[in-house]
Amino acid sequence: MKILIVDRDEMTANMIKSRVEPLGHTVEIHPEKGESLDKIVREGWDIIFLDPSPLTTIKPMTMQIRRNVRQNVHLVLLSDHMTEEESTTGGFNELLSKPIDPSRIEEILDRAFFMNNLMKHLANDEVDFPSAGGVIAKSAYNQLFLSCIDRAGRYGETAHTIFITFANYNDISAKDGAYEAEMISAKLAQHLVRIRRQSDIIAQTRTNEYALLLLRPLNESEPIEAANRFAESLSKCTDLPSTPYMDVEIGVTLLSLPEGKKVVDHKLTVRQD
Repeated sequence: MKILIVDRDEMTANMIKSRVEPLGHTVEIHPEKGESLDKIVREGWDIIFLDPSPLTTIKPMTMQIRRNVRQNVHLVLLSDHMTEEESTTGGFNELLSKPIDPSRIEEILDRAFFMNNLMKHLANDEVDFPSAGGVIAKSAYNQLFLSCIDRAGRYGETAHTIFITFANYNDISAKDGAYEAEMISAKLAQHLVRIRRQSDIIAQTRTNEYALLLLRPLNESEPIEAANRFAESLSKCTDLPSTPYMDVEIGVTLLSLPEGKKVVDHKLTVRQD
């Protein structure tokens, strides 16, 4: 990935670079905000680590960056005093507090890589899935997903998405045939429509994957409870396998937006009774 570090603190900037560059990423350091923003206008970045001090109002800077860099840039706030809430309301994906814990840098790289690939996949209109039976198309979900990312940056609104994956789709397709795997995926969609709340938005994002958007949670526990509820309900869907000898592996992953952190990650094996 292509990574920019904007920080007048040479020790911090060089420490991040020393952790990131050996992993094969392209890294540049720019200490001055004005010079760096001019460069940002001209070039694209996957991740930007940025310490905005001495600025006290950071939103105009982040909005300028997002206007001039491709939409899925992962912005990381470097700060010794700002909170995660200030990071989100300031338009950043996440916060890396100073003094920096070096182990957190690779976690951020993994999240940025995942989010970049996810957004590329959702934006790819070569493969879409039609809306049917209460499940919307991937292209429609993409617009809602981008809106969540944008509203997080503009208004500090958090959102979550739950990905439900038929994990061994390819194995069953190879062993029992593509039709069998597709039937299980279709039955999974029917169960999701049945389990969801009326306000939940479900989309098919891959042949073997569905996604739900959870908007404006009332509290931190609400999305976690929703993910756990889906996992518990799906574990009882014993009609998914077509024979007693078939195991259907289901993943239920709760992702926080705009950070891209996996908050809950269930792995289920469903068998016939």
